[in-house]
Parts: sequence; structure tokens; C-alpha cells
Amino acid sequence: METVLAQKIKNIIFDYGNVIFEIDFSRAQNALIQLGIPNIREFFAHKSHNDIFNNFETAAITPAQFRDGIRNAAENNALTDQQIDDAWNSLLIGVPSSKIHDTLIKTGKKYRTFLLSNNNEIHYNWIVDYLKREFNVSDNNHLFEKAYYSQQMFLRKPHVEIFEQVIKENNLDPEETLFIDDSPQHLVGAKQAGLHTLLMDRHPKELEQFLIDHKIL
Repeated sequence: METVLAQKIKNIIFDYGNVIFEIDFSRAQNALIQLGIPNIREFFAHKSHNDIFNNFETAAITPAQFRDGIRNAAENNALTDQQIDDAWNSLLIGVPSSKIHDTLIKTGKKYRTFLLSNNNEIHYNWIVDYLKREFNVSDNNHLFEKAYYSQQMFLRKPHVEIFEQVIKENNLDPEETLFIDDSPQHLVGAKQAGLHTLLMDRHPKELEQFLIDHKIL
């Protein structure tokens, strides 16, 4: 980011997966294949996937309906809830280092910071349990002014409406607000809402250096 632009920024909205928290789509793809789902790259991938995932991330369907959708896709009604949850949660790896939390706290002292994550009830519950186990915190709220999750908003990225809601609720000036995400398609929606954007193109463990290199820290 150009220094002049960085000097304008007063607010930062962070994505979660592969910006702060490491995820691996290939692990979930392999696990879903093991459940019997064919054509996995059409069914579930980083840039596009079956509507069942979009619907789950916006709470348009329940966890039970999501699991039934996986059973239907696998053509196997004998799959247990636990088998499906384990396969789905295999996507989640974790926060590479507690230093990332330190970086976010440091960033929060310089900017108003927010979290905006496409999430779902099964993943969210796993993450909350993980944060309690690994870091002895109940959630991510202490790291941001406010944390937003798609399933609680009934909206998901890259739809412009989700960005507009965060902007409106917090009286943010888009010209002074930066959005950081690892998915290029999500940056498109953010730009439509008038936000500045940065593509996170490094491993989450390099978040602090990424922010330094872009003149944010």
C-alpha cells in the first residue's frame, strides 16, 4: 500500500480464514471425498462451491439440514453427524502463533479494527472451543471493536450488503477504511462498497510483516 494511502486509513476490517486463522481447503476436499462425494472441485473449492455452503454460511439452513445435504451429495444416509462434522472441520487448522493476537491488539491501538468472517455454526463452535483450549479466551471479541460472522448477519461476502452493514453500524467512512482478505472475489464486493482493499497473499503467521510492509504498522 502506498504510504499516502496508508496515512488515510483509520479503520481496518480483517477477514479471519487464512488472514488470522489458518485453513486448508484441500484437507476438507479430501475428507469429503472420503465420505463419498464425487466431483469435489465443483462441489467445494476456494473460489466457488455448491449452494449448500452459501446457505449454511447465511443460516438459511440449519446444521441438521447441512448434514442431510452432505448425505445426499454422498448418496449415503448412513453417514453420522460426527463423521460429517469431522470432515467439515478438517478445514480448520488454527492460529499459527499467539503473536498474531499480539499483532491484532497492537493494530487495534492504532486503528478501529473489525473482524468480518464467512462462517457457519459448526465451524464457529469448533473455533470457540479451540480458542478456549489453546489461548484461554472465550472468543475473538477482545481483539476487535466488533466481530462479525456471516451466519449471524444472514449475509456473506462478497455481497456488497454485508460490507455496507458493517460500515453503517459503525459510522465508518469507506475512504478511511481498509479491508484485508485472502479471497480476490471478496475484495470485489468490498470495493463496490467503497472500501480500500488488500489481498492477503501470505501465510497468517506473516500477518505482522504483511502489515509492516504495507505501511500499516
